[in-house]
Amino acid sequence: MTIDKNHVVALHYTLNAIEENGEKSFIEKTDAENPFTFLYGVGMMLPKFEEHLQGMVAGDKKSFTIIPEDGYGDKMENATTQLPAEMFAQSGMPPIGAMLPLQDAQGNHVTAIVLEVTPEAVLVDLNHPMAGKTLHFDIEVASTRPATEEELAHGHAHGIDGNEEH
Repeated sequence: MTIDKNHVVALHYTLNAIEENGEKSFIEKTDAENPFTFLYGVGMMLPKFEEHLQGMVAGDKKSFTIIPEDGYGDKMENATTQLPAEMFAQSGMPPIGAMLPLQDAQGNHVTAIVLEVTPEAVLVDLNHPMAGKTLHFDIEVASTRPATEEELAHGHAHGIDGNEEH
């Protein structure tokens, strides 16, 4: 079955960043028993990522690169903010490099990376962790199937077979 809009796609991938010197820097890889599963064509993934998958079938392999402009954008140097130390009274001060899940005033989820910790505040970078990175994917499609009505209503995949609970 060919990958198409409203299909659940399961794939294995290895993701590397392409550094300025052309060398690959490992970011992450799927586990052999747990492919990455998502609902194709509904805006969950980077448009360029989905574009590369279009027309593929189970067993197909492909390698492709996504430049920052087509990925998570360029890194903005002024995208930092200070969070008051009181925010961490319950959880404790986070270490430098920690990723903090935040929400803006409009309810959008943002992942911030801790840059500096002082007794008064925590300085965080609000850029997406992959901003400014050229991403190189090596993928293999494990399976594809039409999404169930429930998956379409929920807007996400319920696992490879459509039966995972959430």
